[in-house]
Amino acid sequence: MNQDTGNNPGAAEPESKPVKAPKLSLAAKLRNYFLAGIILTAPVVITIYVSWQFFDYVDQNFKALIPPQYNPETYLPFSLPGLGLLVMFVLITAIGALAAGFIGRALVRAGERILARMPIVRNIYSALKQIFETVFADKSKAFREVVLIEYPRKGSWALGFATGTTTGEVQHVIDDEVVNVFLPTTPNPTSGYLLFLPRRDVTFLAMNIEDGIKMVISCGVVTPPDRRPEAEQRTPLIRCAPETPTALPGDGTHG
Repeated sequence: MNQDTGNNPGAAEPESKPVKAPKLSLAAKLRNYFLAGIILTAPVVITIYVSWQFFDYVDQNFKALIPPQYNPETYLPFSLPGLGLLVMFVLITAIGALAAGFIGRALVRAGERILARMPIVRNIYSALKQIFETVFADKSKAFREVVLIEYPRKGSWALGFATGTTTGEVQHVIDDEVVNVFLPTTPNPTSGYLLFLPRRDVTFLAMNIEDGIKMVISCGVVTPPDRRPEAEQRTPLIRCAPETPTALPGDGTHG
């Protein structure tokens, strides 16, 4: 006699068999292997190619500055790769040493006065000089701090780079301490927007500039790890208050 165990709570339920993943065909496996190979090799190959093109361009152009009678390649049956780079390093170092002296400073000031009289050239030179002095200053933190700002609307956050504390007329007309923030576009971080934001509205991150640029270029696919201590990771720096829904006309119960 068969017993009905459908309504018996003590009856053992049939074990569910694990669902096996479908086996990939040989063509699918080869495609996956090929894509994995591209992901691994493409960044390395492109980096090596771009670096080689740059170094080769600099090497060839600066090597041409060496007179033939002083060029070792004139007397050797083979070329010397990197000779132009060495010439560039020595030349730039010599110019820096010369500019540090009294005569060098006088020559630099005379050259800047000449450039200041050229309508278009003076603007380009002045902008480039300020950028290089800001970036390469020893005590400057410009372009070295990653920040988080609320943009373009409340509750939406964007990654930016603090380029310094605002000075000059922009700071004087604002009754608050303002920070220069460069907001890059994705995936091209060379273009973007310059924002002047109150310091209290800017959250400075511990993320280094390289990780920030990687995150922007990869459109967020590459997310750098949080290198802060675990105690700091558990404490949010930003607390988002829930928005109160706006009541529409006619809502509610009328007595």
